[in-house]
Amino acid sequence: MTNVFINWEDVQPEKVRFIDTRFDLSDKAAGPNMYKEGHLKGAIYWDLEQDLSDMTSNNGRHPMISKDKMTELCRQAGLQLEDTIIVYDQGASPFALRAYFLLEWAGFTNVYVLREGFEVVKGLFPISKEEPEIPVSDIEPNWNDAIYLDVEDVKKVVAGEIEGQLIDARAAFRFKGESEPIDPIAGHIPSAVNFDWEQLKKDGKFLEKDMLAEQLRNVTDKNNPVIAYCGSGVTAAPLYAGLKEAGYTHVKLYVGSYSDWIRENEVEQD
Repeated sequence: MTNVFINWEDVQPEKVRFIDTRFDLSDKAAGPNMYKEGHLKGAIYWDLEQDLSDMTSNNGRHPMISKDKMTELCRQAGLQLEDTIIVYDQGASPFALRAYFLLEWAGFTNVYVLREGFEVVKGLFPISKEEPEIPVSDIEPNWNDAIYLDVEDVKKVVAGEIEGQLIDARAAFRFKGESEPIDPIAGHIPSAVNFDWEQLKKDGKFLEKDMLAEQLRNVTDKNNPVIAYCGSGVTAAPLYAGLKEAGYTHVKLYVGSYSDWIRENEVEQD
């Protein structure tokens, strides 16, 4: 099984690079303000919409960023591929896991997400209000394109041309098309099954590895490729990570997700 999450007691702060990704979908200024008020010492800040999404694209509500933008983001952060990186947010949220996915896509192999949120660990690690001064790096990412699917790939999955089980991370009522509070069309991508990502967390943190494996044991065959998606591609990231940690061996993410799919494609309701 892959280790995605790390518990605070296993962290050696002096040997890692911290990335703060706290965010609030209802208050876009909240994350940057929280970072300014105090963050783990040495942490840089990555914003969901300014850094981790391409909001100029129409490919969904939180579209995938380009390789050029990801490369520049990593260089400005002074990252090197061999760095041990720990990403955190407010806890039991999808934002750190969005960054985790993008870092994995860029070829980083020592990336972890703090299982507990900032409010839990702020009394355990040094805190700072200062933005660190970090020299720009010349990193060249080692792209792992196999973990990322776009809408054309997903069309082939739906048509049976590419093997894979789509797994929808949204609440069941949205998956079934009973109602849709955000997107203009209710339903789900044809052939998908449903697993609400909220089942992967409890008491403000993500479940331990054995509990994740138990929750996800019957979703589909662990040896077959699985593709996580959600409404905008954000809450699919915890499902992507949970599947990996639960022992699924071929896990991919459709970042455009349902909001991208419905632009030109048919949906199912049930």
